[in-house]
Amino acid sequence: MKNSRRSFIRNGFGSALATAVLPAVRISNNNEVAVQPKPRIKLSISSYSYWHFKGEKFPVEKVIDEAAKLGVEGIDILHRQMNGTDTKYINELKRRAYNNGIAFTCLSIHQGFVTPDKKEWQKNIDNTKEWIELSAKMGVPCMRLNSGRWGTTASFDELMKNRGIEPILPGYTEDDGYKWCIEAIQQCIPTAEQHGVVLALENHWGLCSTPEGMLRIKKAIDSPWLGLLMDTGNFLENPYSKLEKIAPQAVFVQAKTYYGGGEWYTLDLDYDRIISILNNVNYHGYLSLEYEGKEDAATAVPKSIAMLRKAMKE
Repeated sequence: MKNSRRSFIRNGFGSALATAVLPAVRISNNNEVAVQPKPRIKLSISSYSYWHFKGEKFPVEKVIDEAAKLGVEGIDILHRQMNGTDTKYINELKRRAYNNGIAFTCLSIHQGFVTPDKKEWQKNIDNTKEWIELSAKMGVPCMRLNSGRWGTTASFDELMKNRGIEPILPGYTEDDGYKWCIEAIQQCIPTAEQHGVVLALENHWGLCSTPEGMLRIKKAIDSPWLGLLMDTGNFLENPYSKLEKIAPQAVFVQAKTYYGGGEWYTLDLDYDRIISILNNVNYHGYLSLEYEGKEDAATAVPKSIAMLRKAMKE
């Protein structure tokens, strides 16, 4: 009887468990075992989802609480939403996140390297290095980078009306912009490596408005400490073919939703298709909701998370 039970456990339950839990295994002709893990995408929420630079800031502490209620794994912190950078404040955030089972997945900061002004250019580099160090202090393994833009458009609202397109600064060329950006990021790479923070260059207007622009920068900086951040809502035309081009280099993904209509524009994004794009490149990172609609976040964020979960399971 004991032998039968053991055989059942070994041959039946054990096999079922292996099928359910273990990654796919392929045996090659020379008997080498190649493990092919299934894509593992985890959910995060950007603190920006609760505050679109309008009205009173939504505290990061409350974002942690809301993420825990919704059962997601982490939060992506917008640095402008933080109430400071002092040790006491940061440690309180870390404690609150740990007690709620929430990871800090990314720190999204703003900088611009596209400028002929050497003082301004160096100021942005130094500021970026400081935030890399702060990311490490916070225990955040990834930090968002912007390339910056030409600054020939008066306001972000006007830039959005122009579909993110703006003229090059008179007297300069696009190549000048790429040179400034590449040299600036190269200066930041040693700091990122020293502190163990992966830099994620986002398709956030400017030089990174196109996949070709993003990949040009990434190719010039051949470092494992620089990857790409895929924002699903920042390619306004033909988004899927463009997302496919940058997906192999993606180290973080921000997923836009627009319930109630977008703050600046609205895209009807097919997340079944987007999840398929990520699965096809075996993406193992975070998918962070970046809600940018006019509906109250209290209702729109839960709806967005439910939609993303459904897409991830199908």
